[in-house]
Amino acid sequence: MEANKGKGEQGMQIPGGQMDRPVSFHFMESMLPKVVKRRVHALKRLQVQCAHIEAKFYEEVHELERKYAALYQPMFEKRRDVVTGTVEPTDAECEWHSDREEEEELAEQVKEKASIEDAKKEEAKPEEDPKGIPEFWLTIFKSVDMLSDMLQEHDEAILKHLKDIQVKFSEPGQPMSFTLEFHFEPNGYFNNAMLTKVYKMKSEPDATEPFSFEGPEIIDCEGCQIDWHKGKDVTVKTIKKKQKHKGRGTVRTVTKQVPNDSFFNFFNPIKASPEGEMDEDSEFTLATDFEIGHFFRERIVPRAVLYFTGEALEDDESFEEEEMEEGDEEEQDDEGDDDDDDEGDTNKEQPQPAECKQQ
Repeated sequence: MEANKGKGEQGMQIPGGQMDRPVSFHFMESMLPKVVKRRVHALKRLQVQCAHIEAKFYEEVHELERKYAALYQPMFEKRRDVVTGTVEPTDAECEWHSDREEEEELAEQVKEKASIEDAKKEEAKPEEDPKGIPEFWLTIFKSVDMLSDMLQEHDEAILKHLKDIQVKFSEPGQPMSFTLEFHFEPNGYFNNAMLTKVYKMKSEPDATEPFSFEGPEIIDCEGCQIDWHKGKDVTVKTIKKKQKHKGRGTVRTVTKQVPNDSFFNFFNPIKASPEGEMDEDSEFTLATDFEIGHFFRERIVPRAVLYFTGEALEDDESFEEEEMEEGDEEEQDDEGDDDDDDEGDTNKEQPQPAECKQQ
């Protein structure tokens, strides 16, 4: 959006002179000679054809993603088995060279020395051997800002039972979509072994605005019905309200259920309006939902262990910092240009020699 905005704000060279103020493309076309405008229309038709070819390209990319998802699947299944403790990896599978190994060894030595005195004071106890990697997915949820914003304290006990998250792509010949599958072990909160969220996609130029096409976009999503155990639904809360009878003046207490903040509202999303008419809050909520679904698909599921250890978070933060630095530089350059303009206005009557700027 900002890039397009910047392009539109630049002065444009048009037949008959130069314009120092922004011009709309409609005005631009109206100023063209009829014969030139006719050729521009031909170029637009070519551009629409390019957009349709680009749409076919993304359809084939989707097929490639589906193909390679099947190749990744055995690794993801092994990851699930290790996380849940179903499988214990071999010594060879656990070999890993880390740049932080020396730091970790020193930390272990410090811990050992600190525990010597405690060990002398009490009898040696058998070391507990936790099953798999406890709270693997919950740790990821709590570490990633986008997910922790949805997470409530009452969700945490449930997410401790989350075994795996998988992405499934639509089959050939079906409308383009992907499904997030959240697999749970038996728990005391709901009967579902799996909760799903389907994201429907569109990869074709809009008939009314073909030039806006930039690749596949999520257009809608569907959640699933959660079969909650009685009294365990964390997406609602019970409140008590006193009501006074207008005539008799008697007071009664009424209990009712109202919506409650919870990550599990993720599975009951706002539906996109077919007519496209939604209020601003609903549009923002739906756009955020689409962003979260995309983030699960592109980042969380493929790189889960790196979000668990925090390494992926460091990469994300570095990327954000670089973007911020570039943005600051652009802003400073703009301010510098404004200063130059002001200086030019001040010295209009006495032009000064142009200074050479060293590169």
